[in-house]
Amino acid sequence: MSSLATPSKPLIAGLSTIASSYEVVLCDIWGVLHNGIEGYRAASDALVKFREQGGRVILVSNAPRPSSDIVGMLDRFSVSRLAYDGIVTSGDVTRAVLLEGQWRSYHWLGPERDGGLFKDLPLPNVDLDQADVIVCTGLHDDDNETAEDYRDFVTKALKRKLPMLCANPDIVVERGNRLIDCAGAIAKLYEDVGGTTLYAGKPHPPIYKAALELASSLTGKAPNAARTLAIGDAIRTDIAGAVTSGFGALFIMNGIHMHELGLSEGSFDNGRFDAFLAKVSHKPDFSIAHLAW
Repeated sequence: MSSLATPSKPLIAGLSTIASSYEVVLCDIWGVLHNGIEGYRAASDALVKFREQGGRVILVSNAPRPSSDIVGMLDRFSVSRLAYDGIVTSGDVTRAVLLEGQWRSYHWLGPERDGGLFKDLPLPNVDLDQADVIVCTGLHDDDNETAEDYRDFVTKALKRKLPMLCANPDIVVERGNRLIDCAGAIAKLYEDVGGTTLYAGKPHPPIYKAALELASSLTGKAPNAARTLAIGDAIRTDIAGAVTSGFGALFIMNGIHMHELGLSEGSFDNGRFDAFLAKVSHKPDFSIAHLAW
């Protein structure tokens, strides 16, 4: 495997190779710990071992749901509760923004499964023509729709000059071997037609601020960025957020970029891997096929 690495961006076999350099891990969930269909036991075990050596693990997800809703989902994917100290989601950040009181009402665009995000909020969900802001958590039916199906919606929203608060900046996510559109794809469409968007999750600073505050509450000291490692499978969110925050960045290759990389299970095309790293906007410090110890 070492023949695939470039000198400045090494491909590693396991987290144990670099674990001693870090005190805190900020780990993505979807694409790292599961693919929407099955959980990755080796990834869960790697985080358990990191914690056993004294490290802290905060799961940082662009899930548009409260972190309390994520625990049960992780249980269903057989992710050990010993693999993490806490969870921070873009849903948590979205709720905090809504509670700041900037708006008096909102219009929710998204599937019913994200309803927990709005539980007990003091402001109402109203029709689009009455709202102060759109809160986008995703597509109503992401198995059968794409962001393009919402072009009429964004046109109507643009006429009212409504801001869109995107509760999941991911453009796509892996579900099994398929890539499906997320809230970020609708937000991008809105931006493309001239709409104003606000983002609650990675790669934007608020979610990292919340994650580091949680880590600090556990360690009793402010985390050192240089001793913090962010793990994820998306260059645009996970790796970009890590690089701009000054964290170490570990890129999971068999995630949403696996088709772009020309990868299949256990098979790597060195030329495409090198070309991919050469063109990405934010380069990881390390890459790994799947998270493992």
